[in-house]
Amino acid sequence: MRRTVIACCALVLLGSVSAYAQEKFTLSGYIKEEGSLELLPGVTVYVPELKAGTVTNNYGFYSITLPAGQYTLITSSIGYETITQPLDLQANMELQLIIKESSTELEEVVITGERPGMESEKTPMSVMKISAAEVKNMPALLGENDVMKTLQLMPGVQSGSEGSSGINVRGGSPDQNLIILDDATVYNANHLFGFFSVFNGDAIKSVEMIKGGFPARFGGRLSSVVKLDMKDGNKEKIEGNFKIGLISSSLLLEGPIKKDKTSFLISGRRTYADLLSMPFQPEDYKGGYHFSDLNLKVNHNFSAKDKLYLSSYLGRDKFYARDTYGSDVYKTGLGWGNVTSTLRWNHQYSGKLFSNVSLIYSNYNFKVNSEEKYDGEKYSLSYESGIEDYSFKTDFDYYPTPAHTIRFGALGTLHSFSPKALVIKDSQEGDSKVDQKYNSFESALYIEDDWGISPKFNVLAGLRLSMFNYGSLNYIRPEPRITASWKAGNDIAVKASYAQMNQYVHLLSNSGVGLPTDLWVSSTDRVLPQQSDQVALGIVKDFGHDYTLSVEGYYKKMNNVISYKEGASFLLLEDYESSQNVTWEDNITSGQGWAYGAEFLFRKHVGKFTGWLGYTLSWSQRQFDEINLGRKFDFKYDRRHDISVVGIYKPHERITLSGNWIFNTGMNFTLPKYETLSPSDNFLVSAWDNETSMQQNITEINNFRGQNYHRLDLGVQFHKEKNHGRVRTWTVSVYNLYNRKNPFFYFFENEYNGVVDETKLKKVSIFTIIPSITYSLKF
Repeated sequence: MRRTVIACCALVLLGSVSAYAQEKFTLSGYIKEEGSLELLPGVTVYVPELKAGTVTNNYGFYSITLPAGQYTLITSSIGYETITQPLDLQANMELQLIIKESSTELEEVVITGERPGMESEKTPMSVMKISAAEVKNMPALLGENDVMKTLQLMPGVQSGSEGSSGINVRGGSPDQNLIILDDATVYNANHLFGFFSVFNGDAIKSVEMIKGGFPARFGGRLSSVVKLDMKDGNKEKIEGNFKIGLISSSLLLEGPIKKDKTSFLISGRRTYADLLSMPFQPEDYKGGYHFSDLNLKVNHNFSAKDKLYLSSYLGRDKFYARDTYGSDVYKTGLGWGNVTSTLRWNHQYSGKLFSNVSLIYSNYNFKVNSEEKYDGEKYSLSYESGIEDYSFKTDFDYYPTPAHTIRFGALGTLHSFSPKALVIKDSQEGDSKVDQKYNSFESALYIEDDWGISPKFNVLAGLRLSMFNYGSLNYIRPEPRITASWKAGNDIAVKASYAQMNQYVHLLSNSGVGLPTDLWVSSTDRVLPQQSDQVALGIVKDFGHDYTLSVEGYYKKMNNVISYKEGASFLLLEDYESSQNVTWEDNITSGQGWAYGAEFLFRKHVGKFTGWLGYTLSWSQRQFDEINLGRKFDFKYDRRHDISVVGIYKPHERITLSGNWIFNTGMNFTLPKYETLSPSDNFLVSAWDNETSMQQNITEINNFRGQNYHRLDLGVQFHKEKNHGRVRTWTVSVYNLYNRKNPFFYFFENEYNGVVDETKLKKVSIFTIIPSITYSLKF
């Protein structure tokens, strides 16, 4: 099957060399936002007379080659006003276009019979885009608008535990999501042990998630790609946004360094619970927790054809505590964080050829410090792990004809893994040190073509050749990708896709919720790369510009997925000394995974009322020879039903109302065996979920499904325009309005009923009804 798919992809790519004999000219340029000159990705440029169009790339560049003639040019994008203008194309032409945000009061302009940018017109499938405005308008936990939590409201995307910002996509694990910020990989996207993500919504320009039918330019993960782009910075004037909430405050500044040529953006955020609690702490104990973010970006236009971008992100979580008992002192510190930096050069070789070259740095680090002083003795420990990447990437976009959009490029990444760096200093036993490091090199070549074979049939085909080197070992694997779209009628399309993916880096996790103690490790001669094959079939129907309905079914088979063996762990934080000789490769096992299901999404894009209704029906299983006696079992995040209802209503330019309701089938838990006072062969316990009492035989992995999860969140924003263009916004939101006590985890407890002790299963809920208020000022 794979050879057949590769051959089909090759034939499609060879078709891209065809060209028309008649004289043609190229229209190209950039599309920018009015007022800031921010370059806009994903904007549609359409010529209705020829039913030909294109979409701007990630840097706002578009190119379309047409026969000479006079036409109408339509420029459109969700959230912006549609522009219609005459076009007289008699030679190659560069045209810079500026569009402005649409009014919150008005529907977008819809031109009868001309439907540029509709989902049924696009080849890709399993792609979701969320605007920065949608993220900001959502009701928020503790006032923190979160990109990742907004993605959780989409079909096929599930959260981990209650309140977590982590995502599990189409039955995949957390490490199977490629999360990239301005081309840099973010390895741990969590703050506050997973309750918030590291992405400050004020600094984000666009968010895109791909769940299947992956383009060949993306690779290295099995389940999804989450692509986030930072704002470039206003080239026209100085702007800012200040926000203060219950747990954090943030400040963003952007503006020109040299008008129309160079701009900057700087954004910072910090929690302050530790500072507020400090005056109330006793003298013999001082401690706290905080997280902070810093986003920086500078871009410069050397010319109309050359642009340079430098962007960085720095984020850190820190917990610290100091206990004093007379002359004895005990100190503990825990910290983790990401550093990313990307230097990109855009060059336009011609109206048809565009390139981007990137130098990328990414680092994730986790560290534990402990120090004890007692009876004149001193003991200290430093434990560190992490991953560091140095990458080079080059991408080319080529637009030979309106029927072809070709992308090709190469990527190389040097990985440096540090699963364990341990230093123990003891005044009695001396010093000891363990330092484990592994280096590997990951690279790829790719080519893809979005080919309009006919007005009704489009194909996006590609081939990625991924390579991985570890010591003397080399993995070389082709990854064919193909997506086909057939226009079955007016505004309706049937789509199908196949994608093969390989993953060479892995996350070892006991919790599955993205705690900082999870370890990133490399593929080796003993740990094979993870691999998946995914097929999907769907139908998309547009109802004008307002509504889109999509239904997709998918099946994904995963090989060489990894897990800790039963009872095994690598980071023994409670016993550092005994963990010195533990090797992570000895404690893991590999197996298989299956995921399949169907997704439904009905979405309203424009108008005073926007939002969506999403539903997912899914199954996800795993099988390991050394776990669960080799039997297949339901994955921890196998949830049969997932429903999300999201609405944003703007009755007036000064008021924004929002709400979402979520329902999930309960998550799976593994319950240990407990004997009753009168032991039996079945080891029965009384499982108590605060609603029903049941008897259950506990013999399997993930043998207990928790209660169903549901909650309602509501929010309202009050906007007021003040003098000098300032806009003040008060945001009031309520998380879990009807106070549903959703399970966070379960534990066993013995209770005396007056006759005998009973072992009962108790539920712990941490997020009940939580109101919040936030003040922001845009200036």
